[in-house]
Amino acid sequence: MFVSAASAWEIATKFRLGKLNFARALAEDFIPKITAAGFLLLPISVEHALRAGLLPGEHRDPFDRMLAAQAIHEDLPLLSNDPQLDIFGVRREW
Repeated sequence: MFVSAASAWEIATKFRLGKLNFARALAEDFIPKITAAGFLLLPISVEHALRAGLLPGEHRDPFDRMLAAQAIHEDLPLLSNDPQLDIFGVRREW
């Protein structure tokens, strides 16, 4: 199972903004915690960035767009309970 760099970005951003106060440990020690749990890190590539920018639709959340682009580009299912991601044509599980 992969964890996107976009997830690290989103967690750190939302923690900084006070929207995820409970996530201090994860925001400050993301890589060791994720790898210790057995997950693989998925960096953001230029291909991912281009695909995210070119995805159609009005969905404006940059984190969601990047996660969808990575899932499509890497042919991976996206674990999310957000049905708004379906507009991108991802294989969403949950």
